[in-house]
Amino acid sequence: MARQLTMDEREVISRMLYANELPAAIARRLGRHRSSVGREIERNSDGGGGYSAVEAQRRAEARRRNRPLTRKLDRPEMNEEVRRSLARYWSPDQIAGRLKQDHPGQSGRWVSHQTIYDWLRRDEHRDPWEGCLRFGGRRRKKNDRRGKIPRTVEIDKRPKIVERRSRFGDWEGDTMVGAKHCGALVTHVERKSGYLLAAKAAARRCGPVNQATKRLFANIPSSLRKTLTLDNGKEFAHHEAMGRRTGLDIYFAQPYAAWQRGVNENTNGLLRQFFPKGTNFTQVSHHDVRLASEQLNNRPRKRLGYRTPNEVLQKHLGVAIEN
Repeated sequence: MARQLTMDEREVISRMLYANELPAAIARRLGRHRSSVGREIERNSDGGGGYSAVEAQRRAEARRRNRPLTRKLDRPEMNEEVRRSLARYWSPDQIAGRLKQDHPGQSGRWVSHQTIYDWLRRDEHRDPWEGCLRFGGRRRKKNDRRGKIPRTVEIDKRPKIVERRSRFGDWEGDTMVGAKHCGALVTHVERKSGYLLAAKAAARRCGPVNQATKRLFANIPSSLRKTLTLDNGKEFAHHEAMGRRTGLDIYFAQPYAAWQRGVNENTNGLLRQFFPKGTNFTQVSHHDVRLASEQLNNRPRKRLGYRTPNEVLQKHLGVAIEN
């Protein structure tokens, strides 16, 4: 975006013109393009061809006051880009960060997350867009009556490197239950990239969950199959068979310690934008689940420098994952 001339710069122009310096020399002194200096002299000189810094500053300020205000999101190209990203369920922070990454050095094509929120509040058509934003939900009650799963390996036995998220191939897993326990989603999230694998399961039971997990990891290369950290749901009681089928070392988080699987918990919250609580997963198509996964895997994340999980994992592998 063009930077306005300051009063100090106009003083330099005035003094150098008085010394009969050419606009090109003035531009070099100011570090400006000579066309900018030429326009300044032409627009703000008096009728006799003289140039006064004070008068030039007064005229420039008057023009700015009389200029109609054009907000960034009133510009059609900017508005379209923001709307397109909101439709993909990107947050205002993700949109703002991605614009800076996609248009480096072009501040005129950037917009802050607060500007997007302000626009949403005043836009007469804001309702459908606010529906694309994520809002926090209620916390799960600590009333788990489920029995202890046998032969589990607790999270404190997990390699310490997993906690640091410094390598690829460590996953967190969980399930999302449907209304009245009608169907379920199985979700596994790679800790370093945030890449999501999700699939329908006919029921929230060991057999269907294991089958869905086997399908999800079928195309995941062995270099990305190191560990899987699960919660204590009974649907993971056959964890040993799951480990054999996937080649993953399986560990279990402590009860009521959702933060130990924070990446997965957060991702499940994002999935609720597509499948709100009360969704009957038997009526959700495999295509819908795949589409939601693709949306999240192609959504920029702040902790990834506003790159997407897909981009991060593809750069690591050198090829895209087919799922």
